[in-house]
Amino acid sequence: MIRAVLFDLDDTLLRLNLTAFIARYVAGAARLLGEAARVSPASLGLPYVRSFLAIDSQDRQDSLTNEQLFNQTFFSTCGIPLDDPAIHDLVDYYEREIVPGFSDGVVGARPVEGARRAIDAVWSSGLTCALATNPTFSLACDRARMGWAGVGADDFALVSTYSNSTRCKPSVRYYQEFANQLGVRLDECLMVGNDARRDIVRTDCGLRTAYVGHARPRDAAWRGSMEEFARELPRIVARLNEADA
Repeated sequence: MIRAVLFDLDDTLLRLNLTAFIARYVAGAARLLGEAARVSPASLGLPYVRSFLAIDSQDRQDSLTNEQLFNQTFFSTCGIPLDDPAIHDLVDYYEREIVPGFSDGVVGARPVEGARRAIDAVWSSGLTCALATNPTFSLACDRARMGWAGVGADDFALVSTYSNSTRCKPSVRYYQEFANQLGVRLDECLMVGNDARRDIVRTDCGLRTAYVGHARPRDAAWRGSMEEFARELPRIVARLNEADA
């Protein structure tokens, strides 16, 4: 029986050029860290790339959170300790005060039509609503992008971040940890996402996906637009529950 609906964020609830956002984020953070550490901002591009790749690896064997591994990789590459209190406060200020202004220009951030109605429909149906965004950023960065989507952290029972996750999508371990934190089983969750590779995982893990992207994934339990999902949610859940019974 479906008890929780998990939403992806980027290009599911929020339309944006994610590559442009990451580039803008890294460029701004590198300038701040470069000034603090008295190094060239250009020299920090590679540490950021290696750190993002490290947490995204599907071959990881460690038990670190994504944030811990990111910081560890960053320090080993350039010698800047992101977990040092002074550096942490600097980055936190940047993410809380500066990053929310990155929505314009080439980033082109705007809400996906039907996203707000879909979230309201989940709660109205008596289901738990959670944000299962790929956990490569802090909660502050997630909050900035949620704001661009016209939603907030209060709309979700749980938001995945690089601080509360030890893997990234499409690792089943990521989804299992997220479900555990919500207090539900994976087969009681319906994932809503646009990425046929990251949001649809092995069918034998029990997680079903409502797909709102442009491909035609074979393993999706439902496919359509976010507006259609908002309208059809009760029927989608009823069909899945009937199949389970």
